[in-house]
Amino acid sequence: MASQSELTRTRVRSAWLFLLPMLVVLAVVAGWPLLRTIWFGFTDAKLSNPGNYKLVGFSNYLANVDGRWIGLLANKVWWLSVWNTVWFSLVSVALETVLGTIVALVLNANFKGRAIVRAAVLIPWAIPTIVSAKMWLWMLNDQFGILNHILLSLHIISAPIAWTANSETAMWAVIMVDVWKTTPFMALLILAALQMMPSDCYEAAKVDGIHPVKVFFKVTLPLIRPALMVAVVFRALDALRIFDLIYVLTSGSRDTISMSGFARLQLVDFAKTGLGSAAATLLFLVIGLITVFAMTVGKVRVSEDGTR
Repeated sequence: MASQSELTRTRVRSAWLFLLPMLVVLAVVAGWPLLRTIWFGFTDAKLSNPGNYKLVGFSNYLANVDGRWIGLLANKVWWLSVWNTVWFSLVSVALETVLGTIVALVLNANFKGRAIVRAAVLIPWAIPTIVSAKMWLWMLNDQFGILNHILLSLHIISAPIAWTANSETAMWAVIMVDVWKTTPFMALLILAALQMMPSDCYEAAKVDGIHPVKVFFKVTLPLIRPALMVAVVFRALDALRIFDLIYVLTSGSRDTISMSGFARLQLVDFAKTGLGSAAATLLFLVIGLITVFAMTVGKVRVSEDGTR
C-alpha cells in the first residue's frame, strides 16, 4: 500500500513537472493581460492616454452620482448585449447539438463514399469566420443576394428582405450562419464518441428487435453523453464570446450587439479603456459562471458497478 501511494505521488509530481512550462507560458500570455484588464476596470483610463488614470472604484460597474445610477449595471445597452449573447448562445448551441448529432449518426453509418462526405461536411468549419461571414453577407443582401432570389422564385416571399438590417431577422440571420459554420465541429466531436462505442450493444439490440429510435435514446445517447457535454461546453464558450460574426454581418448594431461587441464599442469607438475593461471583466465572469454551471449539471458519475 505504501509503495502504491509513493508511486501515485511520483506520478503527480511528474505530471506537474511536465505541465509547469505550459503553466508559466499561460500565466504570461493570458494571466497578466487578464489581471491588467481587471485592474483597468477600476480606473478611468482612456485609450488615448492609458498611462494617465486614477482609481474610481466600482464606478464603472455601478455607482450613484447625484441621485443618478451610472455604470455597466445601469446601462440598458449592456443588458441588451447580455440578453443578445445568451439568446444567441442558447439557440445556436441547441441547434448545432441536434444537427451535429444527426450528421454524426449519418457519417457513422457504412455507405459508399463516406470518406468524401466526411471531408465535405468539414468545409464550412474549415472556412475562416470572417470569410464565411462576408460570403453570407453577400448571399443575404436584399438587392442581389441569392437567398432572396431563391425565395422570390419559389414565391415564399413577395419582396426582398434585408436579413441583416431588419431588427426582426438580424439575429436569426446570425444564428443561421453560425449554425451552418459550426455544426461540423459538433458533428466531429460526436462522431469521435460514436466511433469508440462497443458494437456488442447494437448487436444485442438488433437481435432483440428493438426499434433504432429507442436504441438511440436508451443506448447511444447515454454512452456518448460525456463527449456530448464536452462538445456543448466547448461550443458554449465560443458562442458566449461571439464578436467577429456579428460585427461583419450586422456591423455590431444595437439589435445584435454582443457583450464582446459592447466591450469593443467602449474601448475602441468611445476610447473608454476603464469602462471597456469592466465590460470585458464581466464577460469573463459570466462565461466562467455559465461554464461551471454547465459542467456541474452535465457531470456524469459512474460507480464501480457501472450505475449512475
